[in-house]
Amino acid sequence: MEPPTAAVSGLSSTRLPQNKDMWRIAAPMIISNVSVPLLGMVDTGVTGHLENSAYLGAVAIGATIFTFIYMGMNFLRMGTTGLAAQSFGADDNDGLRASLGQALIVGLVIALLLIAFRIPIGELALSLLGADAETQRYAGQYFSIRIWSAPGTLANYALIGWFIGLQNARIPLLIFLTINVTNIALDLFFVIALGMKIDGVALASVIAEYSGFLVGAAFAVSILKARAGHWPINRLTSITAYKAFFSINANLFVRTMALMFTLSFITARSARLGGQILAANALLLNFQHLTAFGLDGIAHAAEAMVGKAIGEKSREALVHSVRLTLKWSVIFAAGFTAVYVFAGPVIISILTDLPDVRETAIRYLPWMIASPLVSVWCFLYDGVYVGATRAKDMRNIMLFSTVTVFLPAWYFLQPLGNDGLWLAFLLFMASRGVGMHLGYRKKVLQSLAPRSNRN
Repeated sequence: MEPPTAAVSGLSSTRLPQNKDMWRIAAPMIISNVSVPLLGMVDTGVTGHLENSAYLGAVAIGATIFTFIYMGMNFLRMGTTGLAAQSFGADDNDGLRASLGQALIVGLVIALLLIAFRIPIGELALSLLGADAETQRYAGQYFSIRIWSAPGTLANYALIGWFIGLQNARIPLLIFLTINVTNIALDLFFVIALGMKIDGVALASVIAEYSGFLVGAAFAVSILKARAGHWPINRLTSITAYKAFFSINANLFVRTMALMFTLSFITARSARLGGQILAANALLLNFQHLTAFGLDGIAHAAEAMVGKAIGEKSREALVHSVRLTLKWSVIFAAGFTAVYVFAGPVIISILTDLPDVRETAIRYLPWMIASPLVSVWCFLYDGVYVGATRAKDMRNIMLFSTVTVFLPAWYFLQPLGNDGLWLAFLLFMASRGVGMHLGYRKKVLQSLAPRSNRN
């Protein structure tokens, strides 16, 4: 059952959010988020200049596995943001402690399970992705090292979500910068200075995640000391106290796994189209990730602003927050498209010096040029739904788009080869945007409708 949102008798007198309020959250998160795919580009660039293209394919395979695993656990970030934002809007300091504590505990349990079952998980993932033997061997090396980052990675998800819920984006920025600067520096040191290969790229990621956790934990302790309240031990130790947490996050988990299935499906089908297509699509997915993480910066602002509006029981603030963030999302999406039009081939040339891979990636670049303007709607509404804790609706729309749009589209478009694969992906993103817009008008807005407008 979807956790209920507050109802109000009319419009609130709460101060409406302004551009400066949005940018106070969005600007640090855009910088933070864009640094993540830039890091992926560094990983790609480091391995793309090694002597064997199998290294590049192995990083693509290994990164896909961990993107699937870790982003599948992104419910820890999204669910924590919505709960923390509503506690923040209601000035509930004990609720803030509970939302953080529950997310950290659940994240640690999941991380320990991932490590305990790392061998069968790795073997299954590699077999499903179906790359050639040499690429699988290198990807296996990458997986066996990077899996040890799980506790740090999932703890960072919980901390970042919690800070965003408090409308504090500067600390997530520091966490992201710590992780990514450390990772990039160690990538270059291990691979270029020490002559390591895949193992160096993976080890750099492990060390970087724990470095970011130390920064985030220190700030969380400081913030909680300044907020009077008590740790609600019963809400952290009683299984029944996790009902609301799991009600939201189980739906977010299914939603995220459906999304990651789609992205992993693209990599798996790319592998079956040949090593050259696999490497080219790996480069192009960096463009998609760059778009997603950039636009998610504004969506994070929507999460915090919408959650706070619902905590304050202000329909007017909710509507204003959505309009404000949607306007800026569209502007940024157009900017990404322009960059890809004029600089896309240059970016591809920087990422690899393998002529065949470069030529193939440029051949399919137009799909990434179109992607920002198609994808912007679902990215923004993801933020709206997270802030409103409408996880069940997010799940249903994602499953519909995956099962009834993406997979049938791919099946019927197979004669188009790689073009058909990318067209199916854009249809999937468009379906999500349309579905979430309709759901916002019918459900999210109505959750704060004046009583006189209700049946």
